[in-house]
Amino acid sequence: MTSTTRNQTLLKTLLTNTRIIKTKHQAKQLHAQLLLTSNLNLNSTLHTSTLISIYSSFNLLHHSLTLFNTLLSLSLSPPPLLAWKSLIRCYTNLNLNTQALSCFNKMRQHGMSPDHNVFPSTIKSSALLMDLRLGQSIHGCVISLGLEFDLYIGNALMNMYLKFQTLVANQNQFNVGIVFDEMTKIFKIMPNKNVVTWNIVISGYAQNGMYEEALTMVRAMGGANLKPSPRTLSIVLPIFAEIHDVSKGKEIHGYVIRKGFDADVFIGSGLIDMYAKCNRVNDLYNVFNRLPHKDIISWNSVIAGSVRNGRFDQGLELFRQMLKAKITPKPVTFSSLMPACAHLTTLHLGKQLHGYIIRSGIDDNCFVASSLVDMYGKCGQIRVARLIFNQIQQHDEVSWAAIIMGYALHGSAGEAIYLFEQMKNMDGVKPNYVAFVAVLMACNYAGLVDEAWRYFDIMKRVYGIAPGIEHYVTIADLLGRVGKLEEAYEFISNMHIEPTASIWSTLLAACRGHKNVDLAEKVTEKIFKVDPEHTGVYVLMSNIYSAAQQWDDAENLRISMRKNGMKKKSPACSWTATWRLHIAKTVCREIVVRDNSRFHHFVMEAVHVEIIGEKI
Repeated sequence: MTSTTRNQTLLKTLLTNTRIIKTKHQAKQLHAQLLLTSNLNLNSTLHTSTLISIYSSFNLLHHSLTLFNTLLSLSLSPPPLLAWKSLIRCYTNLNLNTQALSCFNKMRQHGMSPDHNVFPSTIKSSALLMDLRLGQSIHGCVISLGLEFDLYIGNALMNMYLKFQTLVANQNQFNVGIVFDEMTKIFKIMPNKNVVTWNIVISGYAQNGMYEEALTMVRAMGGANLKPSPRTLSIVLPIFAEIHDVSKGKEIHGYVIRKGFDADVFIGSGLIDMYAKCNRVNDLYNVFNRLPHKDIISWNSVIAGSVRNGRFDQGLELFRQMLKAKITPKPVTFSSLMPACAHLTTLHLGKQLHGYIIRSGIDDNCFVASSLVDMYGKCGQIRVARLIFNQIQQHDEVSWAAIIMGYALHGSAGEAIYLFEQMKNMDGVKPNYVAFVAVLMACNYAGLVDEAWRYFDIMKRVYGIAPGIEHYVTIADLLGRVGKLEEAYEFISNMHIEPTASIWSTLLAACRGHKNVDLAEKVTEKIFKVDPEHTGVYVLMSNIYSAAQQWDDAENLRISMRKNGMKKKSPACSWTATWRLHIAKTVCREIVVRDNSRFHHFVMEAVHVEIIGEKI
């Protein structure tokens, strides 16, 4: 066999089995050999299409496009389907989605009928463009060609509708259910399902808040003889975090260990987040410490979990350890860490972190800026907080809530209400749970009862936000302060959630200020039903009796305390100060939860961490 014959045989083998080509350099070598071997007895259009397929697999768009245009110009017939689908795939892989769909349309115009290998890339491009109507049009094309039962096309369509579900939910559109139904319909008609199929539908149910249905699908997946993958577990773990079912979460943790998935950083981060939301701090630290390789996601998870559970000093210490491990912080790191400085009111540390943020070039990040606004507001630097707020290019709900809360805590009710009204009139932004807490606090400080009632009403009626304990306690305290004690009593009694001891205690403090002994006794009975061992109530009620010169009742209450072995635990801590401190933490918690749930990945240049590490 001559060398020429051997070369021809080798080229035929490579063109038949393209998986042998492992690198871009090998692909170019093959192309060069084809050009040199001019007498190769092969169909030129076919091996040119094969070369396009090889180049596109390495995302070499220029080379693929050059060969494709050669086919268009030299051949009387349109390029083969292999060339079209390879070019479309290359466009999609490079996130050139408009070009991918344009190429698809040109293919149809040339009379080419797309097959099951073309549609996954086309569907992915329409999903990335977030164009619902375009996606539905491609879905219709799939059905008209009878390809809706293909496994990979079905998975691509389901994933597309899953992305559209997030889009319409964020835009407050009313067709979320329609998009979700399309996804489940595709799932039901698919004759064959793999792990990817199940993961998509489970994720869809979880995103819709249908946690029981999602867990039912996990069990059904096992019934179909398919084992959950690491991706499945990363979807399921946040469900147990949302429903606070730590026992089921521990079962998943055990399964992870048995299957050897505990070294996976994504699953480890999911476990840390789950334990953090279930207030199992020691468990989250155990998971973190046992991770063999800790990346930025796992560090961010454990820092956010510490801050979320009030372990502020531990969160700062973990940040120091992260810097020593030469891990470069990301924007989400600081938006998780700044609330710790805000709570501890450590302004000097907050300023050091702010300087680090500026040097890292991430001070224009909305989430980081919002956490800085919150920190400076809580540390008494409201002017600095406002300056940072004004520099944010696009305000979201969190940044608005942070600055409104800052002014409310400083007693600047007029400015807080003015900013809240501005927020209401902004396009694409609507007041959230925390923003209403802040504006109600502002009304409370200023004694604006009518305005508080108006905001409380529109919160429920216009924005559909169910009042929480923070909203109720703010209204109750306001009514108590202005002397409307009976109205406050009725308001608390008619809450749609069970009143806590703290909200009744707020009214009890108001009864003391207004010397209303009869109502104080009624409130005390309510508190003891919720918390029979609430020692602070005995002390406060005894003071109310003493102020009313009911010495016998005061003495009897003190004797009852001594008999029950009760002692005052927290001297010099008023109920009003307690609930205001609790509400002030709400923005801190909102920023941590909001940002950490997204696990942002921002590309940053390496920066020197030694300076901040030494100062901290």
